[in-house]
Amino acid sequence: MRLLFLSLFVLAAAEQPIPYSHKKHIALGLECVGCHAMPGKGEAATFPAETVCMQCHAAVKRDSAAIQKLAAFVKEKKPVPWVRVYKLPNYVWFSHKVHSSSAACAKCHGDVAARDVMVKEKPIDMNSCMNCHDEEKASNECNVCHNPA
Repeated sequence: MRLLFLSLFVLAAAEQPIPYSHKKHIALGLECVGCHAMPGKGEAATFPAETVCMQCHAAVKRDSAAIQKLAAFVKEKKPVPWVRVYKLPNYVWFSHKVHSSSAACAKCHGDVAARDVMVKEKPIDMNSCMNCHDEEKASNECNVCHNPA
């Protein structure tokens, strides 16, 4: 397990099957929605398809052990078993599409553009969500998040 020191907090990073740096990829001009698609109603932002990664990595750093491991997943037609860092309970309805139209990804996920290792650095509990709704003048009625229309 890797540790990230952020201000006064020490955050534990989950061991991922392949090392991935959001910092390096965002510095190259990639955007969150370019890799994390929001299919259907946009309730969830997905992990990128391995074939999307290989569009560049068929030529870029293809000799690295990490990219060879990625290529093996593609060859076997298996998804990379990424470890989720953020996960909401099943009883909460959340739409990335709705939220991304009014808030930057960093509002909930932190400064991902500065991170080589992804950690849960912002709480996604009910109080945090309600505080954000207050700031954005969005409804805090129960059925907005707990009983979607």
